[in-house]
Amino acid sequence: MNLPPIARVRQSFDQPEEADVAGAVARAVATSRLASRAPARGRIAITVGSRGIADIPTIARATVDAVRDLGFSPFVVAAMGSHGGGAADGQRALLAELGVTERTVGCPIRCEMDTVVLGTDAFGQPIHFDRNAHEADGIVLLNRVKPHTSFRGRYESGLLKMLAIGLGKRQGAAQVHKLGLPGLKRMLPEVGAFLLQRTPVALGIAILENASDRVSKIVAVEPEEILDVEPGLLEEARALMPGLPFDQIDVLIVGELGKNYSGTGMDPAVIGRLKVETAADHPRPVVTRLAVLDVSEESRGNALGIGFADLTTERLVRGVDPTPVRVNCFTSNFLARGRVPMALSTDRDVLTACLETCWRLDPAEARMAIIPNTLELTSLWVTRPLAAEVERLPGLTFETDFQPIPLDSAGTLDQERLFPGSLRARRRDRRIPS
Repeated sequence: MNLPPIARVRQSFDQPEEADVAGAVARAVATSRLASRAPARGRIAITVGSRGIADIPTIARATVDAVRDLGFSPFVVAAMGSHGGGAADGQRALLAELGVTERTVGCPIRCEMDTVVLGTDAFGQPIHFDRNAHEADGIVLLNRVKPHTSFRGRYESGLLKMLAIGLGKRQGAAQVHKLGLPGLKRMLPEVGAFLLQRTPVALGIAILENASDRVSKIVAVEPEEILDVEPGLLEEARALMPGLPFDQIDVLIVGELGKNYSGTGMDPAVIGRLKVETAADHPRPVVTRLAVLDVSEESRGNALGIGFADLTTERLVRGVDPTPVRVNCFTSNFLARGRVPMALSTDRDVLTACLETCWRLDPAEARMAIIPNTLELTSLWVTRPLAAEVERLPGLTFETDFQPIPLDSAGTLDQERLFPGSLRARRRDRRIPS
């Protein structure tokens, strides 16, 4: 097949950005009531999760320094539910990959998986809570607020989720997810409210990010205000999220999936597919044929989200570590996201198969888009049938003429050439000797 030519499109977003991230964190802590909520020289647990939050080493270090400036003794606690294989060593390794180590943050990091049971939920299930955090004199809930990848509700991903699931460790995360989507929507606020009353939460620090994956805002939230304030922050974060501009796409090619791009490998809000049992997909975009080519190095083989795709490459499948995929799927009770689609030998084979099966008689008529991942969406490539929408929709501009898809002699897509500003390209550039 002669593959159709593509052109690069620039997508512009509203991009409010915090110029001084460390300073914003310091101000948030200093102007809060944290100083009065724990005894002098008390031990303060600061939560850091597994998500690829922008500037997380800087944010974590600034939080540690600000807490220490108040006279407390800070430590970081790994708050990531079942991630890292649900093991202490795996969670410590995940934090290190994010740049969060005892050296970079300047304090101890506790990753033990031990929990205490503080009560039961409305279904009679035990409510687990991280032992290290529970034994601290105060807890600073540090987390990004953003839409959840599996459901819509008043509370999604944020401070309450960090409290109920992140600090629940593997057992607590499993209990909250036990009843699937209906249980998750109900139990997140219920368990979170319970824990706010029975644990030493002393402050919340909410992080909002813009569409370029940069810090937009840092907000200090007092514990008694979390239930009221977080929904507004969630809607603000939702308005900042990147997305694809088209309602219908025949073929969508995603260069990489990864936990560093989305907790589900590929963001359902971007690709339009939810892959949650009994739940409908998002109304837009409607994608006929979806393929993913690689798993990011940062994911260390955790290819959760591969089940969103219809087609993939044999090299991606060879790089999958099934253990973290199984742990994530069995903890969340969303199994479809871990299913492996049909795998083909080369990227050319994948593109060809997508175009041959996307319900168009002529591949030249296919509305195809290529993106590096579901997080970095300021640049994408499209085929000619999408040109009219690019010219009509606000915030979209063509940056190149239409040109052949760059494939090497082995049939591999040159993703670094297509997306020179992407994480993948930056990763390659770091390896090239100067």
